[in-house]
Amino acid sequence: MREGSEIVQTFISTIEGFAEKLYWITPQKIRVTDIVEIFIITFLFYHVLVWIKGTRAWMLFKGIVVILLFILVAAVFQMNTILWLASSMVNVALTALAVIFQPELRKALDQLGRKKFVTALFDFGLSQDSGRFSDRTINELVKASFEMGKVKTGALIVVEQDIVLTEYERTGIELDSLLTSQLLINIFEKNTPLHDGAIIVRGDRVVAATCYLPLSDSMAISKELGTRHRAAIGISEVSDSLTIIVSEETGAVSVAKTGQIFRNLDQDGLREHLKIIQNAESEQSRLQILQRRLKDAKKRRKNTD
Repeated sequence: MREGSEIVQTFISTIEGFAEKLYWITPQKIRVTDIVEIFIITFLFYHVLVWIKGTRAWMLFKGIVVILLFILVAAVFQMNTILWLASSMVNVALTALAVIFQPELRKALDQLGRKKFVTALFDFGLSQDSGRFSDRTINELVKASFEMGKVKTGALIVVEQDIVLTEYERTGIELDSLLTSQLLINIFEKNTPLHDGAIIVRGDRVVAATCYLPLSDSMAISKELGTRHRAAIGISEVSDSLTIIVSEETGAVSVAKTGQIFRNLDQDGLREHLKIIQNAESEQSRLQILQRRLKDAKKRRKNTD
């Protein structure tokens, strides 16, 4: 227990010493290198957070923050037993983090070795192809889904959102092709090399085909639904993606998201689901609200006149 309290006391004293140094710094003592150093640290910290937020590690990161806050409360109220347990589990926790974040760390190192890493580093999320898909992509998805439904061609289309599906993308074959209805129909055509499994859509492009998805263990799923629907629900339980399912038996089009399935959709219903997850939808809705308010204001002026 003494070791835990000593670690906490050392940490607190270090923070206090650093705060005192910052307090007594005068403008004359600030060097150009200090400003550059602060900028570099801030810049790297920002991009680390952006990278974490784009992966499933974001949820784990928030859980770690909760645990650290709990330990901080224990330090404030001198809960020595909790502090001793926390200090004893430091080495185990570091090893566990390396195992848990292994896919994300591997992806980060892979991006570090790419030629375009520098240009991506200076992209502050202002580029327009960061997961956003166009209205044309929505039209192509709707058209392909119902064309395949007419001839009862089974399909599984995963539309990626904020959580990157790299680990499932690796289980398939890389494509990186512009999404069109003709491409989707050809991929899922029976007895073709790529028809088995799911495709992953990122932005306006199909990034991979024949991907394997995790099956849901939910007991609430209807027995009428097969492996294709269970896989769609499974991927929606571990990510924020939306999955379009075309039934091979009935030709019905369904959507799975947030662990739920919406069955037997028509074209307008599928389009509405896709519009909801489209990043531009929030901006469009704000403009629509503003336009409605302006129209209401004009009507009121006419009535008063």
